[in-house]
Parts: sequence; C-alpha cells; structure tokens
Amino acid sequence: QVKLVESGGGLVQAGGSLSLSCAASGSIFSMNVMGWYRQAPGNKRELLATIMADDSTNYAYSVKGRFTISRGSAKNTVYLQMHSLKPWDTAVYYCNAGGRTTTGSRYDLWGQGTKVTVSS
Repeated sequence: QVKLVESGGGLVQAGGSLSLSCAASGSIFSMNVMGWYRQAPGNKRELLATIMADDSTNYAYSVKGRFTISRGSAKNTVYLQMHSLKPWDTAVYYCNAGGRTTTGSRYDLWGQGTKVTVSS
C-alpha cells in the first residue's frame, strides 16, 4: 500500500522557476527509482528525470541543464527544481516510484499529477 502525491505546480512566466515535490507514503521497504514525467495535451507521457537509490541521476535532453531532480532529507520525498521555464514546458507533471513494499512485493506507482503552466 504505497501512495505518491505531487505538489507545487502553478502558473509561471517564461524564464521563471518552480519547484515540484513528490511525497511517498505507505508500506515502503525500498525505493529503487523515482522519476518525473510530464504530459501535455495530445502528447504522450515523457520521461524527464530519474534518481536512483544511490542518488545517481539521469535527464532527458529537453530539460538537462534546466531541471534538477533531488531527494529530500526525508527519503520519501523527491523534488524537481525547474529553471528557465519555457512555454513548451507547460504540461501535467507526474511522479513515479518503483521499489519493494514491506511485504516484499514490487510496486510501480504514479501520483495524481500537478499542472505547470508557463506563459509567454
């Protein structure tokens, strides 16, 4: 029983910044990978960034150098710091996490999404 909740979305002007949060809760034993995705209307869901249990990270070309994924002091929270936002960054942003529950089963879950709108 694991749950992910995103927060932090909103309206920002082009060139501005936003920081998104993803809080995980429930019967979590381990969290092997957490990632941020986004989906704009009419488009497929796209992977933006991942962070592994050892804190190694990977970024999509479209956001590399502008977005930073990180884990909080509380390991059940992951952040996406977004800078130099562009109108084409407008989308619903989703958190994903995969790992093991306290009963030993695998989980691969999505949050409900948080909307980011970047105005020109």
